[in-house]
Amino acid sequence: MLAQEFIRAKRDGGVLACDDIAAFIAALTDGSLSEGQAAAFAMAVFFRGLARDETVALTRAMAQSGDMMDWADLDLPGPVLDKHSTGGVGDNVSLMLAPLVAACGGYVPMISGRGLGHTGGTLDKLDTIPGYVSRPDGALFRRVVREAGAAIIGQTRRLAPADQRLYAIRDVTATVESIPLITASILSKKLAAGLQGLVMDVKSGNGAFMPTLERAEALAGSIVDVAKACGLPTAALITNMDAPLAPVAGNAIEVAQAVAWLRGEREDARLREVVMALGVRMLRLGGLAASDGEAAAKLATALHSGAAAERFARMVAALGGPGDFIEHCDKYLPAAPVHLEVTAQKGGYVEAIATRALGLVVVELGGGRRRVEDIIDPAVGLSDLALPGQFIARGAPLAVVHARDQASGAAAVAGVLQAYRLSDKAAAAPPLILASRD
Repeated sequence: MLAQEFIRAKRDGGVLACDDIAAFIAALTDGSLSEGQAAAFAMAVFFRGLARDETVALTRAMAQSGDMMDWADLDLPGPVLDKHSTGGVGDNVSLMLAPLVAACGGYVPMISGRGLGHTGGTLDKLDTIPGYVSRPDGALFRRVVREAGAAIIGQTRRLAPADQRLYAIRDVTATVESIPLITASILSKKLAAGLQGLVMDVKSGNGAFMPTLERAEALAGSIVDVAKACGLPTAALITNMDAPLAPVAGNAIEVAQAVAWLRGEREDARLREVVMALGVRMLRLGGLAASDGEAAAKLATALHSGAAAERFARMVAALGGPGDFIEHCDKYLPAAPVHLEVTAQKGGYVEAIATRALGLVVVELGGGRRRVEDIIDPAVGLSDLALPGQFIARGAPLAVVHARDQASGAAAVAGVLQAYRLSDKAAAAPPLILASRD
């Protein structure tokens, strides 16, 4: 296969042979393919797309470019399951969902990522826990999954290395938004992780990478279809990201909120709805419940009995974190020295929120990255965010800013005020679950 002819074929709208796709990815992995050629391929796919069979071939080739995990030798007494989100603001679902499913009999080897653009990253959140090893070796990863039922870690160099190289190139060539390339990127890692079931949370709205429902439905459909063709049972929910999911945004702040939720000290109805809906799909996919009602009951029991919190504590300790983190997380998590209330300039009901703008406020505070090499401030962010439909009296807080200094805090206050629109009339909050694909 000549790389330039392979690229030319896709540039001109041709259909690529599966063997040629495999050879191209092998060359990408071993370094014999130049970055320019990889970038040209990504741009050709961006404009010309890929048919389903081409996307399946690309996904399989990238998954097989490195280690393929196999859990059979551990003789686990339950299914190996995972969930993946396309990213949002105040989306700390993974921190609660993984231990919940583990407490119901599933095993969750969750490969998570860092923050991207205005969205927070699960790995950045967990890195706020002192001692937590977010990139363990394979032996430790497997041991924690077996003993705790869940392990949330970052992608290792040996897991789908072709995806790591191609994604880095896409990130700087304006080709991230290609649905076939997103599909292959997500699923290559999930196939390499040896899953028996996957649930996707595809975000749609002004705080999502897929702002329109049409694009979100196209991505969900692509992922479900390609995953099933690769032998991975998969379901998808499309969830609303026109407002933060949780009333908090920022790494340590979101960890503290998740711990409080697991301990039964917070309710956060919006967050609970999405966590439970995804959990129901995971239990059903794994054969751990015969109906949605049975699955919901199992999840509720795991939460209210403290079993999910215990699984989270076990995971943190096994990956190097404090043994008493779940009981005393405030002692371990960093806190920002400056707290400023954002007070409403007039009274009214929260009608709309510029969610992406709130995510960028956190980035400007230092809680996200402008460049890949940036070091984030784990303590900064937003808490007590007003959510859709909530009535806010004049002078009452819309949010609390957690900042490193007064100057950055004042800028964040102004940014939060611009992100909210209040109305004199109450309106029903928009639905959280917009659609599903099974």
